[in-house]
Amino acid sequence: MNTWNVIKRPLITEKATALKEQGKYVFEVDENANRSQVKLAVELAFNVKVDKVQMINRPGKMKRFGGRRMITPTLKKAVVSLVPGNKIEFFEGI
Repeated sequence: MNTWNVIKRPLITEKATALKEQGKYVFEVDENANRSQVKLAVELAFNVKVDKVQMINRPGKMKRFGGRRMITPTLKKAVVSLVPGNKIEFFEGI
């Protein structure tokens, strides 16, 4: 898998914003990615040192819209902890 295809997008939620103060950042990642691939991708993309990566799999859920039944897409998230002193500055000034 290509290193640049591992990270899909950063997730901006209330909980992710609270984790940012602790030096942790949340990303949506490819469903086939593992911890070492996510660590390498974040280190190369943002030029930081990663301490730990935690992975979360959220399965899709069955939803009903009128008479239709649909399944929401599955989502794989990675919570990336950085070494103290490192910072990702893609949301500064927003």
